[in-house]
Amino acid sequence: MKHITSQDIQEMKKVYRLNLINSCTGYKSANLIATRSKAGIPNVAVFSSITHIGSEPAMLGFVTRPLTVARNTYKNIKETSYFTVNHIHEEMIQKAHQTAAKYDEEISEFEKTGLEEEYLNDFQAPYVKQSEIKLGCKFLNEYEIKENDTLLIVAAIEHIYFDEGIQMPDGWLRLDDAGTVAVNGLDGYSLPSLLDRFHYARPGQEVRSFFSQKSN
Repeated sequence: MKHITSQDIQEMKKVYRLNLINSCTGYKSANLIATRSKAGIPNVAVFSSITHIGSEPAMLGFVTRPLTVARNTYKNIKETSYFTVNHIHEEMIQKAHQTAAKYDEEISEFEKTGLEEEYLNDFQAPYVKQSEIKLGCKFLNEYEIKENDTLLIVAAIEHIYFDEGIQMPDGWLRLDDAGTVAVNGLDGYSLPSLLDRFHYARPGQEVRSFFSQKSN
């Protein structure tokens, strides 16, 4: 098994280090964050750092890179407070990835990539029409990560849209039925398949599957 130390990491070339460190932590969520500026210009960008923060109240978070250059998504959220999170699906990975390109602020990535914007229930920010699972969010707070000058953005989940067919009776969404993809590193898109789902784990009890009577 190959062994790499922190000293090895420091001595790596930039792109090699980026690829290694972004992939060694495992699969990440693949989402598009869509916003609209105060001037009414829509923006959409791919993010792989969106994560669950809490369910009561319903919150999520994501990390934005240092503000040493223009960050249109961050600027729009700070100005308007609203944004949407849209799952990336198998059929849209090429268009979604193109949103990572550095377009000028006055240019809409929707127009340049072929993604379609849609507005639902008078929400300020656009949703991505092609996305099967969409969340409407409102900015709550930001926290500086001093070690690398990034920011953790925390937001409330105010709206959720999805096809009813992917939801189980207990509320759980089966993401593989929706075609949701995951990101491997910075630029690898994978289509996960469900292996099993287990009941709540308790000390001294066998692990029980939702889908069979077998215990592991």
